[in-house]
Amino acid sequence: MSTSKTPVLPVIMAGGSGTRLWPLSRAGYPKQFLVLSGNESLFQLAARRLAALAAPDLELAPPCIVGNDEHRFLVLDQLRETRQEPGSVLLEPLGRNTAPALTLAALAALEGGQDPVLVVTPADQTVTDGAAFTAALQQAVRIAAEGAITILGITPDRPETGYGYIRTTADTGGLAVAQFVEKPDLATAEKYLAEGGYYWNSGMFVLRASVWMTALERFRPDIAEATRAAWAARKTDGKFVRPGKAEFAAVPSESVDYAVMERCPGTDIPLRMVALDAGWNDLGAWEAVWQVAEKDEAGNAFVGDALIADSQNTLVHATSRLVGVVGLKDIVVVETADAVLVSDRARSQEVKQIVNRLGAEQRGEQSLHRKVHRPWGWYDSIDNGPRHQVKRIMVKPGASLSLQMHHHRAEHWIVVSGTAEIVNGDKTILLTENQSTYIPLGQTHRLANPGKVPLEIIEVQSGSYLGEDDIVRFEDTYGRA
Repeated sequence: MSTSKTPVLPVIMAGGSGTRLWPLSRAGYPKQFLVLSGNESLFQLAARRLAALAAPDLELAPPCIVGNDEHRFLVLDQLRETRQEPGSVLLEPLGRNTAPALTLAALAALEGGQDPVLVVTPADQTVTDGAAFTAALQQAVRIAAEGAITILGITPDRPETGYGYIRTTADTGGLAVAQFVEKPDLATAEKYLAEGGYYWNSGMFVLRASVWMTALERFRPDIAEATRAAWAARKTDGKFVRPGKAEFAAVPSESVDYAVMERCPGTDIPLRMVALDAGWNDLGAWEAVWQVAEKDEAGNAFVGDALIADSQNTLVHATSRLVGVVGLKDIVVVETADAVLVSDRARSQEVKQIVNRLGAEQRGEQSLHRKVHRPWGWYDSIDNGPRHQVKRIMVKPGASLSLQMHHHRAEHWIVVSGTAEIVNGDKTILLTENQSTYIPLGQTHRLANPGKVPLEIIEVQSGSYLGEDDIVRFEDTYGRA
């Protein structure tokens, strides 16, 4: 009797932009990296759920992350906070939707000579019943190990019009997928719920790497060929794997559903579904955040410093100051340090209209928060004027900024806490709490934290131009020079 284990590779799709959760989600810090409740981000929660898949018959590999090059250090930092290391981080030079992303993961998985079962999940979903999630996913892995493409379908509890549906038929040992159905209107969704046999499409797929490549080459050989070319031109930097940029730009943009899944019913490619009833939500908009939040007796939910009076079914998310609301019903209020959103809860999907306008007007609120995360720590722009800017800067223990200079600004640094090692021209000095230094315009300089606790400083910039692009880097730990 064979005791060999089925190799399993978790694949976390972490490349989304999360525009419908603006202003909390920004292009530079999208929703999958946000902590919406508790103390872990959606990405960290997804990684933890997949780590729980281990079983006596399953050989679980470290996760493969597919994400945006801009977020590569966020991925590593957040995984390490959960005491996990990725097997690899595949960095898309630009977004090409989920089918090319999954193809990169499949090609990476097949490199080692194995053909693992890929457990593919978005990074931005929530689940309240971890045990039910693990059991359903393990069942899906065992079905997929036999050669079927297996989908996780969500048992619907309401006539939802915001999700695509899967129509199933009974099959030996489970459910076969008969049809994919687009997002329905309310009457159609109510009909699906009454008839039974319909499930929400979760966007989670379980299948062998070779099965995906075979199906893709049949239905979308153009995507398969172009992604193979980008993979062949890849460059590797530690955990980071970068497909060829020019080659990846030529890959057609398409979703997993449209490229392959919806074409499988009626063919010889077995497409199965495992029902998932685990308190799942994809948090696609603020309405979904309200759905999963804890609420008071009037249906109100809040995060942060919020006072709610005479209101019903309202969500208030405060991040930097007190927010008070009176007499609201079915409203979303989201406050950040530099933007406030007020929306009808039922129309919260439409916040992307605001994001599109911000992008068209090239406003910074579309892409960055006032507090900007960097691989070495973060900075928070707390004040600015025509010729000055004030920042709080935190540098992680052992981290350093690049060796750099500025053409248009000088800087004053005051240490608030921790120890700073500062290169200032041809001098290197150590400063501690309440000590300061001055960096003249044009001077080569570097800030580092040699200590074991976070370093925090106040930086006062002054000059004719204070943009982030006025940085000339000479050396950089993070490959940005």
